[in-house]
Amino acid sequence: MSRKFIDCREMPSEMNCTVALSADTEEELLEVVIQHAVAVHKYEDTPELRTMITGAMKDGTPPVEAPKRAA
Repeated sequence: MSRKFIDCREMPSEMNCTVALSADTEEELLEVVIQHAVAVHKYEDTPELRTMITGAMKDGTPPVEAPKRAA
């Protein structure tokens, strides 16, 4: 089983969030990322947000060095 991750450092953000999250399953990662997005970034939990997050997930673990931010 391959871990999945998502890295806020890759997302456009006014707060320059440096959190990276990973989990063994896509479902587990989606739930924790939704919690983070709602609590920290003040997003509303919507089907569109869930689709965007699922599409941004990558296999493996977050890199140690910060990736380039999306423009």
